[in-house]
Amino acid sequence: MDRRGNRWSERDTNREKDDERHRNRDHRHRGYGRGHWNGRCGHGEERNTLRESHLRDESWSCTETDARHPGTYRLVPSTLPYCRMHIQTIAVRLEFNPVLEYNQVSSGNRDKICPIRCFDKSGSLLARHVRLLVNHFPVTFNPETIISRYNVDIKPETPMRHRHPVRQSKATLYQIKEKLFFDNHTQFPLSVIASDGERNIFCAIPLPCGTYKVKIFSGEDREDSSFQCTIKLVHEFNLLKLKDYLAGNFLSFPQDILQSVNLVMKENPTRHMISVGRHFYPLEYQETDDLKCGVAAFRGFQHSLNSTYQGLALSLDCSAMAFRKRMPVIDFLEENIRGFNIGQFARYRREVEQALKGLTVTVTHRKTKQKYTIMGLTDETTSSISFSYESPEGKMNTINLANYFLEKYKIEIRYRDIPCLDLSKNNNKQFVPMELCMLVEGQRYPKENLERHASTLLKNLSLPPPHIRKSSICDMMRSNSGPCGDVSRNFGIKVDTNMTKVVGRVIGPPDLKLAIPNGKVIRIKVDKDKCHWNLRGKSVVKGKTIQRWVIVDFSASDQNWLNCKPFIQKLISQCRNLGIRMEEPLFYQDAAMSVFSNVARLTELLEDVNDRACKVGRSRPQFLLCVMSRRDIGYKHLKCICEIKVGLITQCCLSNKANMDKNDQYLAYLALKINAKLGGSNVELFNPFPHINGKGHVMFLGADVNHPASRNTISPSFAAVVGTINWPAANRYAARVRPQLHRQEKIANIGEMCLELVETYARLNRVRPGKLVLFRDGVSESQFDMVLNEELRDLKKAFSEKDYRPTITIVVAQKRNQTRLFMEGDVDGDPTSNVPPGTILDTIAVHPFEFDFYLCSHYGDLGTSKLTHYHVLWDEHKFSSDHLQKLIYSLCFTFARCTKSVSLVTPVYYADLAAYRGRLYHESVMECSPKSMASSFFSMASSSSSWVGSNGERFYKLHADVENMMFFI
Repeated sequence: MDRRGNRWSERDTNREKDDERHRNRDHRHRGYGRGHWNGRCGHGEERNTLRESHLRDESWSCTETDARHPGTYRLVPSTLPYCRMHIQTIAVRLEFNPVLEYNQVSSGNRDKICPIRCFDKSGSLLARHVRLLVNHFPVTFNPETIISRYNVDIKPETPMRHRHPVRQSKATLYQIKEKLFFDNHTQFPLSVIASDGERNIFCAIPLPCGTYKVKIFSGEDREDSSFQCTIKLVHEFNLLKLKDYLAGNFLSFPQDILQSVNLVMKENPTRHMISVGRHFYPLEYQETDDLKCGVAAFRGFQHSLNSTYQGLALSLDCSAMAFRKRMPVIDFLEENIRGFNIGQFARYRREVEQALKGLTVTVTHRKTKQKYTIMGLTDETTSSISFSYESPEGKMNTINLANYFLEKYKIEIRYRDIPCLDLSKNNNKQFVPMELCMLVEGQRYPKENLERHASTLLKNLSLPPPHIRKSSICDMMRSNSGPCGDVSRNFGIKVDTNMTKVVGRVIGPPDLKLAIPNGKVIRIKVDKDKCHWNLRGKSVVKGKTIQRWVIVDFSASDQNWLNCKPFIQKLISQCRNLGIRMEEPLFYQDAAMSVFSNVARLTELLEDVNDRACKVGRSRPQFLLCVMSRRDIGYKHLKCICEIKVGLITQCCLSNKANMDKNDQYLAYLALKINAKLGGSNVELFNPFPHINGKGHVMFLGADVNHPASRNTISPSFAAVVGTINWPAANRYAARVRPQLHRQEKIANIGEMCLELVETYARLNRVRPGKLVLFRDGVSESQFDMVLNEELRDLKKAFSEKDYRPTITIVVAQKRNQTRLFMEGDVDGDPTSNVPPGTILDTIAVHPFEFDFYLCSHYGDLGTSKLTHYHVLWDEHKFSSDHLQKLIYSLCFTFARCTKSVSLVTPVYYADLAAYRGRLYHESVMECSPKSMASSFFSMASSSSSWVGSNGERFYKLHADVENMMFFI
């Protein structure tokens, strides 16, 4: 049997019709498969030993060679116990083939690299098996289906005069296409049409191409708009190609076909729900989810399609988001603004403008679907506004706004002494009384603006326990507005609404290395249930001696000022208990929180502190302890000045936490961070890293990109690469941060950044690492090709120019995925009903032939544990599934600032922190730089990619005394 649960003979029989068509292609790719099989199982005696051990230990028998794959033997078990390892066919190739440096996709594109295949199928390490449910729902489709993509070119019928064409909004495009389909419903049946929200439509049947006229009603006071819609066939997607890929007969990932199927699956919720990015939310909220203040929490979902062992599968996960309620504008103001009294409107005018500006409303005095954006409030009250209009007789008359509504709509305006809403657009003045306007649905409310009670309620809804999340997911799958609607069925796509049953493995935590007060290193066992350890009575492995440090107290003039002497003594005592020798501070410097808002004063203060410390301590201070009375946006200025200009390590803390009587845990947290930032070692693995701990040095790298918010269209993205600089502990990191073009996911000059880290490693250890393991964060499956064919090539090119050729493994870590695991029986879970730490899923729900797995590496004490999806793209170290899973899980225990395993492999976690630090630098530079400098910066950023490697980097060049320290944690 294979991992789908099918017998090889049955699967081969079903493919006999396709053999002739694929034989030549399979022949071309056979070298690819052989090369990476050797990479998974070793060479020579090691391979034969593996084969013999399976025959001996598991009672496997060897059958005839597969005629389509010479050199492949099938090992068939004589018994099939219920175990994940035993429900698959093990293929052993007896001939020797060297590992290919590049995987060739086709004879016409020999240099293209594609992700490696995993031939050992899954790991065998385990502490126990667990029966699980995964929120993957099997999808079946008709392989004979052809999905046609059409382009809809929409142009105004009347040519624009002296103006450039205006880009139509998504709402307008949707309205035009909706009218086109309604007017021509026999030619364009909605039941077999899906849209991407822009100018593309997908259909399961042929559509008539040509040009059609569409007329849109624009309102009573404006002329109707006419458009010409030209339908043109662009491409046809044959789902047989997707079937071939899922069966392993087609190496290149058919991204365009999967995207078209994904759009079809999204069409039903798009028509019935509010779409926000990739999420869908209902039009109405539940009464229990009212957050007050004119805001409610809406429960929605996000879904995607995945290639898995059981074929195509839909994964769906629930979410919650705060939206403004659909309600009259005046009612919204009464709920949203505390103490609002419409009779005293002038008193609340500023707050009203802040609450309403930019929101979207519709009017109630006439029937229309048109939406308007609030530009502000009128200067005059409703009773004072008059305007000129042309009467039916052609005369120009002046009329009061309130009287106009009374005469034309028979509506008497109630609130005449308050301003109107300014709904003007494109120089067309339009003032409407507030009482005739209603907020439309689907307008997000920033969660940071919520009151404490509302924020807590939204958080609880966003983090439901497993049993509630599982029930919500199943309800959404069966909902009439969910992804399993009539549209997808009309495309021949069906979804099983039952969760997939799987068997997961739980692997044990590694043993750790700590010390005791006398300095002796000891071995400790990690708690298997919660994967944490206690530092009471223990010390860090290597405590850094701290002789020169300074306290800068920004809370000195605030009500929450620091009680300095007790805090210093408790911090020193806690550090010494942890094996970190800390002396008294060189001096205490008081300051004020207001300094944070003045960059010049803050810079002067920090430079003076540094100069004074150099005089007192005869050397630069090792770090500054900065005490703040509250969180402040000036934090970014502090970090930017210290880490780029002055060259100081800083550690911030809050005065209210520092003053607490029982704050040992908080002080220990500060001590761990300080020790790690200064080059100490908090915790290490007791046993060597699996598989790669032979001869030679190994370097772990993490890479990530931080993008600006979606509303920001100018700011650059920031790439960060971190790398270990010690071996074999591999728990100290250096970082390199670079700006790059706006929202560019590809890391520009990744080879140069990694080479810098390698040279740093060589200076500290007098040898270059011979093995590199790079963990890449933030890329989707559609971007794997970019990582392999652009970033990997850049990496190899930079290394080869320095005559440096290490072996490389690249693993993508995807934290943003919709896959969730649930215990099949509640009694099997921990008190939170979450899956236990160390749970691995590498069957059924993973890729049918590539090397990937899901790992829950942390204890989930809040909500439902979220898995990290690890996908191996390139491997020159011949990792087995066991080796790599154990390696990644072990690395999750080396995170420096806590005493538990984390949910994301440590190099990626650090890269994420470093990239975010680059974002803070940018915000600080832009806020404190003259406008001309900012304008020049943006001009460079948008003009040429050469800016990435030249002018842009000088704004964020780390100080030499900081760049090789762990300043980012």
